Amino acid sequence: MERGQARPTAHDSPKQGRLFVAQVGMAATVSVEPAGPCCWDEPVRIAVRGLAPEQPVTLRASLRDEKGALFRAHARYCADAGGQLDLARAPALGGSFAGLEPMGLLWALQPDRPFWRLTKRDVQTPLAVELEVLDGHAPEPGQLLARALLERRFLPPGVRRQPVRAGRVRATLFLPPGPGPFPGIVDMFGVGGGLLEYRASLLAGKGFAVMALAYYNYDDLPKSMDTLHLEYFEEAVNYLISRPEVKGPGIGLLGHSKGGELGLTMTSFLKGITAAVIINGSIVNVGGTLHYKDVTLPPIGANRSRIKMTKEGFADIVDALNSPLEGPDQKSLIPVERSECTFLFLVGQDDHNWKSEFYANEASKRLQAQGKAKPQIICYPEAGHYIEPPYFPLCRASLHALVGGPVFWGGEPRAHAVAQVDAWKQLQTFFHKHLGGES
Repeated sequence: MERGQARPTAHDSPKQGRLFVAQVGMAATVSVEPAGPCCWDEPVRIAVRGLAPEQPVTLRASLRDEKGALFRAHARYCADAGGQLDLARAPALGGSFAGLEPMGLLWALQPDRPFWRLTKRDVQTPLAVELEVLDGHAPEPGQLLARALLERRFLPPGVRRQPVRAGRVRATLFLPPGPGPFPGIVDMFGVGGGLLEYRASLLAGKGFAVMALAYYNYDDLPKSMDTLHLEYFEEAVNYLISRPEVKGPGIGLLGHSKGGELGLTMTSFLKGITAAVIINGSIVNVGGTLHYKDVTLPPIGANRSRIKMTKEGFADIVDALNSPLEGPDQKSLIPVERSECTFLFLVGQDDHNWKSEFYANEASKRLQAQGKAKPQIICYPEAGHYIEPPYFPLCRASLHALVGGPVFWGGEPRAHAVAQVDAWKQLQTFFHKHLGGES
């Protein structure tokens, strides 16, 4: 995707470190600061030295995920008069991105395999990003000048990983270094099911005790989410609060998509939750029936005739769900006005999974109508549905478990990358403030 002018960057200045150098048969070298392995959410500074003055070069990045899928990005640059190239100072002249984008070679990675999303199942192993410097510009860059390997980890130094099988609860708890106690957070993802740990493990490196919680399609949990019981989530909350490493009296919730919707439901019915971050969540129950004691929330209705097709052939489902404000679909509304916790809503304004901005604003109205505090809502223009930790590439389309085919998630790559960096900072600041941690 071409972009013509230099713009602000989705990047923070890293601490200086040793140089990680590689070279291939000539004087050019690639350096990465900080040197050596670092966590996926940490920015790095990439530079090339030993080039000819103003030499045109193409930089390529590639990685293979755990399933062997190849992700690639490239950008064209020119060295300065001294034969050096610093991605923190030199704008890309085109390729997968353009402009001043020091981390563009990571966030612009795209899969060769269609409808494929970069994720990480085993946080105990890193992903290896190969960086290559080639002579000249496209269409066909020339000789390989230098190469470096960038190791991106998901388990921060000193963070302890503990599988959880407590009663019915199936989860993984990540504890920061030290004795604690630490602010506790339950972390939940969406309709893909299973147990995803990478966000929880990275967040534990910021001083939180984070429990990645599975709720279906994992171990001996139900295979589908046709019927969910809130008592399971209540057991998980109580378990985390009971841990001696967790600072009370309440804990936080972090939920994305269906996980955000479940987070709102938990705050509406359960005790012990002080703060909740909802990333592109819903205020209605979607996809299955939810039970808690004598309360039943049916799934909101949908109309497949409202699904549109994009020019690339993806299903755009943003208008498929019925309005929760009229008719029988009002029974699917989550009674968020009952919540006693503090909220932060993070919203991608180009989310095409469902109407996240409308849902966040509706939750705000309902809370305020009951005299509750107005929640913080941060909207990100041109950000799509999957707002991940920093430098994860945008997933514009992938298979949807409920739809049964590829759907369009929305988002523009650079704006989405900027949103992810900011959202990661915002949620940490929010949790430290409301769970009594150190900012």
